[in-house]
Amino acid sequence: MTGTAGQMKGRAGRLARLMPSGPNTAARTPFVLLVVLLLAGGLISLLLLNSALNEGSFRLSKLKRETTELTDEQQALQRDVDGNSEPDALERRARELGMVPGGSPAFLEPDGRVRGVPERATAQPYPTAVPEPGAGTTGSAGPASPSGSASPSSPALPPATPSTLPNTPPPTSSGR
Repeated sequence: MTGTAGQMKGRAGRLARLMPSGPNTAARTPFVLLVVLLLAGGLISLLLLNSALNEGSFRLSKLKRETTELTDEQQALQRDVDGNSEPDALERRARELGMVPGGSPAFLEPDGRVRGVPERATAQPYPTAVPEPGAGTTGSAGPASPSGSASPSSPALPPATPSTLPNTPPPTSSGR
């Protein structure tokens, strides 16, 4: 048995040399803790960075959606403005407000002379229904007058009858 005890001693000696216990083991423990803490800190910082990027992505998609909605609204408003700025719409709105087309204007020259002959603006009848082009026309010369010749001074609008005059009340102020 002394041989086995000597072998154990030899084997234990070799193990003791490979894994020494004592003051060297205490020096490795802080290094291992430092490495574990660095790895855990890196993992936590990666998770925080990933969640911040996801939050930014959600916010970006929300802002893109809002931008699209606001762009659509702006385009719709621009279409309304364009539609109300057309000459026909402006004329119709002016007639609703009781305005009439002006006569021929007169201009003042810098030296005080008047150029042109001023005329008073008078209301002309306004057709309530605009005839469709090509429907009921008598040709390219236009409708003939009762005498058979076209009168150059007559307006292109139909004569004033109660059925063709617009039925709009006079404008009133709202008191604001």
